[in-house]
Amino acid sequence: MYSFSSTQTLDAPVEKVWSVWSDPDSFPRWDPREEHTELTGPFAVGSTIRSKQRGIPQAEMVLTGVTPGERWTISSPLPGGRLTIDHVLIAEAAGRTSVTKAYEVTGPMGLLFRCYFGPIVRKAMPDTFRALEAEALRRG
Repeated sequence: MYSFSSTQTLDAPVEKVWSVWSDPDSFPRWDPREEHTELTGPFAVGSTIRSKQRGIPQAEMVLTGVTPGERWTISSPLPGGRLTIDHVLIAEAAGRTSVTKAYEVTGPMGLLFRCYFGPIVRKAMPDTFRALEAEALRRG
Protein backbone atom coordinates (compact mmCIF):
# COMPACT_ATOMS: atom_id res chain seq x y z
CA MET A 1 0.00 0.00 0.00
CA TYR A 2 1.09 3.57 -0.69
CA SER A 3 -0.59 6.62 0.79
CA PHE A 4 0.01 10.34 1.08
CA SER A 5 -2.01 13.41 1.94
CA SER A 6 -1.84 17.16 1.84
CA THR A 7 -3.55 19.58 4.22
CA GLN A 8 -3.91 23.34 4.14
CA THR A 9 -6.01 25.89 6.00
CA LEU A 10 -7.97 28.22 3.73
CA ASP A 11 -9.22 31.71 4.54
CA ALA A 12 -12.76 30.86 3.45
CA PRO A 13 -15.77 29.45 5.32
CA VAL A 14 -16.45 25.72 5.07
CA GLU A 15 -19.80 26.12 3.28
CA LYS A 16 -18.20 28.15 0.49
CA VAL A 17 -15.29 25.73 0.16
CA TRP A 18 -17.75 22.82 0.07
CA SER A 19 -19.80 24.46 -2.68
CA VAL A 20 -16.69 24.64 -4.88
CA TRP A 21 -15.13 21.28 -3.94
CA SER A 22 -18.40 19.41 -4.46
CA ASP A 23 -18.84 20.82 -8.00
CA PRO A 24 -16.47 18.65 -10.08
CA ASP A 25 -17.71 20.01 -13.41
CA SER A 26 -16.23 23.41 -12.46
CA PHE A 27 -12.76 22.10 -11.56
CA PRO A 28 -11.12 22.92 -14.94
CA ARG A 29 -12.18 26.58 -14.56
CA TRP A 30 -10.25 27.11 -11.31
CA ASP A 31 -7.89 24.15 -10.64
CA PRO A 32 -4.61 24.51 -12.58
CA ARG A 33 -4.19 20.70 -12.64
CA GLU A 34 -7.54 19.86 -14.23
CA GLU A 35 -7.92 19.61 -17.98
CA HIS A 36 -11.41 18.06 -17.99
CA THR A 37 -13.81 16.85 -15.30
CA GLU A 38 -17.32 15.51 -15.68
CA LEU A 39 -19.78 14.33 -13.03
CA THR A 40 -22.20 11.79 -14.53
CA GLY A 41 -25.16 12.18 -12.20
CA PRO A 42 -25.90 13.89 -8.90
CA PHE A 43 -23.13 14.53 -6.38
CA ALA A 44 -24.07 11.36 -4.48
CA VAL A 45 -22.75 7.88 -3.76
CA GLY A 46 -22.71 5.80 -6.94
CA SER A 47 -22.21 8.65 -9.42
CA THR A 48 -19.09 8.68 -11.58
CA ILE A 49 -16.50 11.42 -11.99
CA ARG A 50 -14.36 11.37 -15.14
CA SER A 51 -11.20 13.41 -14.76
CA LYS A 52 -8.15 14.28 -16.83
CA GLN A 53 -5.36 16.02 -14.94
CA ARG A 54 -2.14 17.37 -16.42
CA GLY A 55 0.57 14.70 -16.47
CA ILE A 56 -1.82 11.94 -15.43
CA PRO A 57 -3.97 9.66 -17.60
CA GLN A 58 -7.74 10.14 -17.65
CA ALA A 59 -9.49 8.31 -14.82
CA GLU A 60 -13.03 7.31 -14.03
CA MET A 61 -13.85 7.18 -10.33
CA VAL A 62 -17.01 6.40 -8.38
CA LEU A 63 -18.26 8.48 -5.46
CA THR A 64 -18.16 6.00 -2.58
CA GLY A 65 -18.95 8.39 0.26
CA VAL A 66 -20.51 11.83 0.66
CA THR A 67 -21.08 13.64 3.96
CA PRO A 68 -22.34 17.09 2.88
CA GLY A 69 -20.18 19.95 4.11
CA GLU A 70 -17.56 17.58 5.57
CA ARG A 71 -16.14 14.96 3.23
CA TRP A 72 -16.38 13.07 -0.01
CA THR A 73 -14.53 10.01 -1.24
CA ILE A 74 -13.92 8.59 -4.70
CA SER A 75 -12.51 5.22 -5.65
CA SER A 76 -11.37 3.39 -8.76
CA PRO A 77 -10.10 -0.12 -9.40
CA LEU A 78 -6.50 -0.51 -10.52
CA PRO A 79 -4.86 -3.66 -11.86
CA GLY A 80 -4.63 -5.84 -8.76
CA GLY A 81 -5.67 -3.04 -6.41
CA ARG A 82 -7.55 0.21 -5.87
CA LEU A 83 -7.08 3.99 -5.75
CA THR A 84 -9.09 5.88 -3.13
CA ILE A 85 -9.05 9.67 -2.73
CA ASP A 86 -10.61 11.28 0.33
CA HIS A 87 -11.51 15.00 0.48
CA VAL A 88 -12.02 16.29 4.03
CA LEU A 89 -13.15 19.74 5.22
CA ILE A 90 -13.05 20.93 8.84
CA ALA A 91 -14.51 24.27 9.88
CA GLU A 92 -11.95 26.32 11.80
CA ALA A 93 -12.28 29.53 13.82
CA ALA A 94 -12.86 32.90 12.16
CA GLY A 95 -14.41 31.47 9.00
CA ARG A 96 -11.41 29.40 7.98
CA THR A 97 -11.45 25.83 6.65
CA SER A 98 -8.89 23.06 6.94
CA VAL A 99 -8.89 20.92 3.78
CA THR A 100 -7.17 17.58 3.32
CA LYS A 101 -6.85 15.47 0.22
CA ALA A 102 -5.62 11.94 0.99
CA TYR A 103 -4.63 9.27 -1.53
CA GLU A 104 -4.40 5.53 -0.88
CA VAL A 105 -3.21 3.06 -3.49
CA THR A 106 -3.30 -0.68 -2.94
CA GLY A 107 -1.81 -3.38 -5.11
CA PRO A 108 1.13 -3.39 -7.50
CA MET A 109 0.33 0.09 -8.89
CA GLY A 110 1.44 1.51 -5.53
CA LEU A 111 5.05 1.53 -6.73
CA LEU A 112 4.13 3.54 -9.84
CA PHE A 113 2.21 6.02 -7.70
CA ARG A 114 5.08 6.30 -5.23
CA CYS A 115 7.67 6.94 -7.95
CA TYR A 116 5.73 8.84 -10.60
CA PHE A 117 2.16 10.03 -9.95
CA GLY A 118 2.54 10.80 -6.24
CA PRO A 119 5.33 13.37 -6.68
CA ILE A 120 3.35 15.12 -9.44
CA VAL A 121 0.23 15.35 -7.28
CA ARG A 122 2.07 16.35 -4.08
CA LYS A 123 3.91 19.14 -5.91
CA ALA A 124 0.65 20.51 -7.37
CA MET A 125 -1.51 20.38 -4.22
CA PRO A 126 -0.51 23.78 -2.75
CA ASP A 127 -1.48 25.49 -6.02
CA THR A 128 -4.75 23.56 -6.13
CA PHE A 129 -5.59 24.54 -2.55
CA ARG A 130 -4.78 28.21 -3.25
CA ALA A 131 -7.03 28.06 -6.32
CA LEU A 132 -9.78 26.39 -4.28
CA GLU A 133 -9.58 29.20 -1.73
CA ALA A 134 -9.68 31.88 -4.43
CA GLU A 135 -12.67 30.28 -6.15
CA ALA A 136 -14.56 29.93 -2.84
CA LEU A 137 -14.00 33.62 -2.13
CA ARG A 138 -14.85 34.62 -5.70
CA ARG A 139 -18.18 32.78 -5.51
CA GLY A 140 -18.83 34.30 -2.07
